[in-house]
Amino acid sequence: MKNYYEQMQMEEFPVAMAYVPWQKLDKIYEDLDDAFHEGTIFPELNKPFCGRRCVK
Repeated sequence: MKNYYEQMQMEEFPVAMAYVPWQKLDKIYEDLDDAFHEGTIFPELNKPFCGRRCVK
């Protein structure tokens, strides 16, 4: 016997909703080598992974 979720059709699942705030990206790295090293040209998006949480 299939469990409840295996019996449901995709049309029966609700559509997800998300809130994404507007980002103001007004600064860029002056040195493109720095930007390439960080993985972004926007310093505001530079959120390095430190194992548990993003801190700067």
